Amino acid sequence: MSRFRALSLLALLSWLTLSAPANSQPAGSLGEDFIYRVRHGDTLIELAAQYTRNQGNWGQLQKLNAIVTPERLPIGLELHIPLSMIPVRDALARVVHVSGQADSNGQALQPGTPVKEGSTVVTAPNGFVTLELADGSKLTLPSDGAVELTRLRQFEGTALTDSVINVRRGSVESSVAPGGKGVGRFEVRTPVAVTGVRGTRFRVQSGAQGVHSEVLEGSVRLQPHAPGATPAKPVAIAEGYGAAIGADGNVSDVRPLLQAPRLGKPVRAGSGWTSPFAPVAGAQKYLVRVSRDADGSLPVSSASFPGNDIRFSAPGPGTFYVSVRAVDSLGLHGQDAVETFEGANSLMTSFGLSVGSGSGGLVTLTDY
Repeated sequence: MSRFRALSLLALLSWLTLSAPANSQPAGSLGEDFIYRVRHGDTLIELAAQYTRNQGNWGQLQKLNAIVTPERLPIGLELHIPLSMIPVRDALARVVHVSGQADSNGQALQPGTPVKEGSTVVTAPNGFVTLELADGSKLTLPSDGAVELTRLRQFEGTALTDSVINVRRGSVESSVAPGGKGVGRFEVRTPVAVTGVRGTRFRVQSGAQGVHSEVLEGSVRLQPHAPGATPAKPVAIAEGYGAAIGADGNVSDVRPLLQAPRLGKPVRAGSGWTSPFAPVAGAQKYLVRVSRDADGSLPVSSASFPGNDIRFSAPGPGTFYVSVRAVDSLGLHGQDAVETFEGANSLMTSFGLSVGSGSGGLVTLTDY
């Protein structure tokens, strides 16, 4: 795809996304403004009181948004409210999952550990961490990464958060505003792009070759820019699409994410497991991840394979989830296919029943 076609598609996706009706009215941020999408019955006085905590600010909002008739706000209007006008309180992130080695500011992380604004979370090559923000949003940090929690605040009077995440190395996978009540500000920043979230599941990968942004649900506003430059005019990336930004800050392509493999039921293969599936058209390799939950927010291992002959295992007994995604020629990660498998291989009778241990558990083999 040519760069012209890519940018044209970005513009089309932006128009489609911004024109579509939203389930929740708080619609994220743009630059230094919080965006609120107007719905029937909204007034500037009420919105000023709710978000700025001062109804007298309605006149300033009218002027900033060039509103001619404040008593008749157009439904669907994206009202800009400067973040500087919104009172905030301090907030924390909380560690909900750790696998392998991970630390924050040199201190080892454990589930339940609070993480403050300004902290840097680092994962070792065998490490995974999942953080939960004050509004229930979750950030999963895969192995060998470094992410700074540049800003962790919460709007006064609402559950909306004001969060800025800076990916120094590696990637972050996010599930934002899971309650469906909208987004205050949630930005993921890298050296060559700012990803502003409107309520979605998405991934951002940052490396020496540039940045990849992949949208699994909802949409994001993407602002590519040269290193050290001001973020450019935003474009929207819709659900099911990914964008690749080069190290110079230019968009090299935007394209649909590869479909999830048609994953077969996991079966034993030597000391571990495999799962048969047909190759995905356009795939250059496959990422295989094992997690303790179906959403992949509690990962325990990850490996890359050049073809569809994959292997995986679990760290111990119990039910685990394997996810497989195809990676295309740009390095964009596709949709996940997920299957369950048992971490412990139970001893079975000839009738297909598990053998009890006599103490309430099952007799298991040592291979996981």
